Amino acid sequence: MAVSMKDLDPAFHGAGQKAGMEIWRIENFCPVLVPKSSHGKFFMGDSYVILKTTASKNGALRHDIHYWLGKDTSQDEAGAAAIKTVELDAVLGGRAVQYREIQGHESEKFLSYFKPCIIPQQGGMASGFNHVEVNENSHETRLYVCRGKHAVHVKEVPFARSSLNHDDIFILDTKSKIFQFNGSNSSIQERAKALEVVQYIKDAYHDGKCEVAAVEDGKLMADVEAGEFWGFFGGFAPLPRKAALGEARNEEASPGKLLCVDKGETTQVESDSLTRELLETNKCYLLDCGIEIYVWVGKSTSLEERKSAVTAAEELLNKTDQPKAHVIRVTEGSETVMFCSKFDSWPQQAGVTAPEEGRGKVAALLKRQGLNVKGLVKSDPIKEEPQPYIDCTGNLQVWRVDGDQKTLLSSSDQSKFYSGDCYIFQYTYPGENKDEHLVGTWFGKKSTEEDKVQATLLANKLVESMKSQAVQTRLYEGKETIQFFSIFQSFIVYKGGISSGYKNFITENEIVDETYAEDGLALFKVQGSGPDNMQAIQVEPVGLSLNSSYCYILHNGDTVFTWYGSQTSPENQELVERQLDHIKPNIQPKVQKEGAETEHFWDLLGGKSEYTNQKIEKDLEGDPHLLSCDFPNGNLKVKEIFNFTQDDLMTEDIFILDCHSAIFVWVGQQVDVNRKRQALKIAEAFIEHDFLHEKLSPETPIFIVMEGFEPPFFTRFFTWDSAKSSMHGNSYQRKLALIKNGVTPTVESRQTSSKGRSPAFNALAATFENPNPRNLSTPPPAVSKLHPKVVAPDSEKLASRSAAIAALTATFEPPRESVAPKSSKETTMNSGVSDLTIEEDAKENEADIDEGLPIFPYERLKTSSTDPVTEIDITKREAYLSSEEFKEKFNMPKAAFYKLPKWKQNKLKMAVHLF
Repeated sequence: MAVSMKDLDPAFHGAGQKAGMEIWRIENFCPVLVPKSSHGKFFMGDSYVILKTTASKNGALRHDIHYWLGKDTSQDEAGAAAIKTVELDAVLGGRAVQYREIQGHESEKFLSYFKPCIIPQQGGMASGFNHVEVNENSHETRLYVCRGKHAVHVKEVPFARSSLNHDDIFILDTKSKIFQFNGSNSSIQERAKALEVVQYIKDAYHDGKCEVAAVEDGKLMADVEAGEFWGFFGGFAPLPRKAALGEARNEEASPGKLLCVDKGETTQVESDSLTRELLETNKCYLLDCGIEIYVWVGKSTSLEERKSAVTAAEELLNKTDQPKAHVIRVTEGSETVMFCSKFDSWPQQAGVTAPEEGRGKVAALLKRQGLNVKGLVKSDPIKEEPQPYIDCTGNLQVWRVDGDQKTLLSSSDQSKFYSGDCYIFQYTYPGENKDEHLVGTWFGKKSTEEDKVQATLLANKLVESMKSQAVQTRLYEGKETIQFFSIFQSFIVYKGGISSGYKNFITENEIVDETYAEDGLALFKVQGSGPDNMQAIQVEPVGLSLNSSYCYILHNGDTVFTWYGSQTSPENQELVERQLDHIKPNIQPKVQKEGAETEHFWDLLGGKSEYTNQKIEKDLEGDPHLLSCDFPNGNLKVKEIFNFTQDDLMTEDIFILDCHSAIFVWVGQQVDVNRKRQALKIAEAFIEHDFLHEKLSPETPIFIVMEGFEPPFFTRFFTWDSAKSSMHGNSYQRKLALIKNGVTPTVESRQTSSKGRSPAFNALAATFENPNPRNLSTPPPAVSKLHPKVVAPDSEKLASRSAAIAALTATFEPPRESVAPKSSKETTMNSGVSDLTIEEDAKENEADIDEGLPIFPYERLKTSSTDPVTEIDITKREAYLSSEEFKEKFNMPKAAFYKLPKWKQNKLKMAVHLF
């Protein structure tokens, strides 16, 4: 598309350069920027152009343009708004998606920008209306109707009984009280969403100072609040059965009719089916779907042709008597998922790409005009190492599936899997004032379908035995998540299998058993990001398996080679040394650098051969999408929730959170048992149908999350308040309680950050915090792996202190081995000892007090002190407080404090900045 500066409105120069929202009002057919303080305020007599710019995870900026038409706006202004959106799109590179929004019939995507709702005001520019002088001593009583389960359409209706009906929810806004009238046919979810509008009206028009009352349809004068409500309408009277507003509540799209636009004229494209091949790059088309009309513009069309296509769409609306239909304009190569779904066949794109070519041309043009184009062209994204968002100091149990039974693995074998087997793992870790649980299945690439089914059944039984309080996950070999690798730390996958299912399979099919033999020939590819996330995967022992971006371990009996690819780093090579301790300990390897290999090395691999140097990228986490889902008769129906928040998760429903690299299924507390059991099938159906056209792998990781037991790696996608998910009642009852009784208390984050601590301090402090320390942010200390054993409390304390000192000094040396989560067996052996240790620690701390430690003021002891005390035990800052100041800060004497569990002590110390 050729672009000339004279074709672009100067008001749009510099638009869309950073994430956020920009709004222009059409005044005298020209766009005028609306100040941010007025965003969300719309006048019925005006037209607006709204630009929403979103930053994707890959660093690209995505643009959505909406033009909103008030019900009283003139046809000329509406036409000007439509044309100006095309010009704005040209400034942005010609790839933005454009939407036509009609007052009262806005799209859910548009409404999501202005949660919980928009309430257009009377007047506009054409009538000379700017603002209304409000008399603080007067209040006009208004009646609103609310519709919508996820996004709420709010419309002011005449303040009369005849406006009410049984199907909708109404809000009566009076001077001293706001009433919500719930029609008997309205859903719980609709009622809950309407309460968000009540809260908005209370805050916006009453400064948060008025009463709120809920009135149920059918309750008569016996109810005080119902009697007060009906009193505003002159007393109670039965409502008509039929909706009074005469508007269709549910409109469905019709089969698409394709029209070609040529010089402003439209002609129907005759075809037996809609296919992508019908669309030519040098033309524009209209796809008429009844309640939606899509405008498709080819890459090679001119700006004038694109304007002409938008005008043709407006004319089509008038001809077909559907002025309230949505018009959505898409550009070739940037089609929306919904547009593609209208076609019988649409080829999947190789990947989602940003419109950099068109945007770059426009940026160059604007730069020549002396304008700032910073942000218009995508910069290289910052590559960040993914974080596990899970506490990795918990207890781990692993079982191998063997027929219809499961065999518990020892702690030394629980991170060694076979590709022909299936496994079940249970991980228990400290959460927010309670233990959290993760139960998962792992399917090897060569495992049998029978074993996969059995693993799923056994895992389901395990979750049910825990009263469904565990997060459940399903993982395939090669598609593991960062949480899985962080829990296991050093993970090894051997070829073959040792389960009865695998052995029977290879015997029945006369397949050669390739199960790993310690004294045989084997090649391992080593990968990972560090000591707490490293894997060794056995591959075919041939030269073709090598890759310049990885390191490898090759052994034949006691002959061991390590091979370093030319594109690997010293950190990668260190992981090889660590994995050798697990695969071939106590054997000195022969180091091979790429390009300088020995003949013996190549002989073991069957001779020298060509291999790749391209690093295999795992599925990256994409921009998250939240979708509500229904699964009637096994037919999955989904609906995307735009700009989602925690409040969109309704306890009566099931939702899917899709972040591309993994699928989460969130199940509300109020969902019935039969629907809860369908959670895994829902996830499988979502992946199979690929509703968002992401080319999801059938082996995409799945997490099943029950409300009230959300893990940190799920809640991180929201601004999360744990108190909300632990409330009782349905969605409506919860929100009504919040509005009447106030906001829920904010619960502290589930994770305690160690940011700012030195590795030495982490190693030392962890010994006093947890009997099995491991800090994710630092390498493990260079000490031998400590296995708990039953010892007397005093000797265990002494060993613990010695280990802490060794850990402290070892941070100056290259770390060698990590400390893995404890197995359940080890935990059981030491449970009694742990209790004794807590008591002994308390006595020791009290002894320290009696010995007369020096006293310092709180201001010098707190972690943020500008004049900190030196040469004290920084793990026990509180011990240096005077008895009076200690009681003032902790609201208890020292003796009582030291009787508390260690985790509670630390939590209290953090609250007063002493930890």
